[in-house]
Amino acid sequence: MDSALARRMLAASTEITKAALSGEDPDAVLPLVVRRAAALTESDLGLVMVSADDGHLTVEASYGGPTSPGPLDDPVGSVLSPRSAAARVARSGVPAVVDDLIDDPLTAPYVPSALRVYGPFAVAPFGTRERRLGALAVYRRRGASSFTRVAVDVLTSFAAQAGLALVLAEGSTARQRIAVYQERERIARDLHDVIVQRLYGAGVQLDVLDRRLSGRLDEADAARLAETMDQIDQTIAEVRATVHALRSSDPETAEQVPDLADSMRSEVRTAGELLGRPPKLEIHGDLGDVPVAVADHARAALREALSNVVRHSGAQTVLVRVRRSESALVLQVIDDGCGIPRDVSKRGLRNMEERATASGGRCTVHSSPDSGSTVTWEVPLS
Repeated sequence: MDSALARRMLAASTEITKAALSGEDPDAVLPLVVRRAAALTESDLGLVMVSADDGHLTVEASYGGPTSPGPLDDPVGSVLSPRSAAARVARSGVPAVVDDLIDDPLTAPYVPSALRVYGPFAVAPFGTRERRLGALAVYRRRGASSFTRVAVDVLTSFAAQAGLALVLAEGSTARQRIAVYQERERIARDLHDVIVQRLYGAGVQLDVLDRRLSGRLDEADAARLAETMDQIDQTIAEVRATVHALRSSDPETAEQVPDLADSMRSEVRTAGELLGRPPKLEIHGDLGDVPVAVADHARAALREALSNVVRHSGAQTVLVRVRRSESALVLQVIDDGCGIPRDVSKRGLRNMEERATASGGRCTVHSSPDSGSTVTWEVPLS
């Protein structure tokens, strides 16, 4: 390889590496790869193909040089047979070269009609030995000179270096994503474990103050205090929504939903810290396969029920019972407090009823100053 060609290959490889590691979308990097491959090998057409699990190759990027014989249909998206020369090269890691696509038995059965204007053909594995991405192929028009051994070596080296850059970029992107998710989880945990509990505590103190001053505040001050407590409730709901959003998974992948049983334990723990004594939690049945929408409603329902207990009941003991059968999910919150005062906002209870109705279920509340309250939230799982 002469020094000028070596410098060109080094410059092209460096360009690809910088583009890949800069965080650019691979859809923007792959066209650059085929352009540089075509230029280095003095080809009329370049294609980069990515392997699928079933052995097929899909054309992900193409480049037709200025000497390409006439306009062609865009080959991007075309699928090549697992028996094609490019697919075999992608699997074996061994480059291949032929003088004529149509005459050589290695390639003749698999040449699409649009590529029959080309003759000399060379293809090299794209990627690394451990992470084979696919194949990088170049073509020259019929009648042009065949690819020399030097050209094939250049293509092979460039394909390996460009593929390595993309593999490293994948790892770098994955690490960056993990760091972002870890930071999001830390923020979500702080919001849930610190901010929400403080807001709960402030709400409880205001509720106690409201009871102590009952009948001694004028109408405007009483309304202002009630509005402040409602605003705290709304802020808690918004913070929890933010926590849920922060803990959501990568949008490009399937949603990873928090385990429902763990969520129940977390809600009970938070209520216990505010009550000064932990509620008892009973879970019967496997909650792992509860549908996502139902699980989200169940979390919110438990949160609302425990919020009512913390704010209004004055209970000494609280029992949270979750039962999952083949046909239904039943959530009960039972306390021995003073019941739900008639003069408090029923917005939380209405939210629970609306969530149950949205899931095709129901929510019932039994409350008495003598025996406490029992909230039963039940939805079908069919």
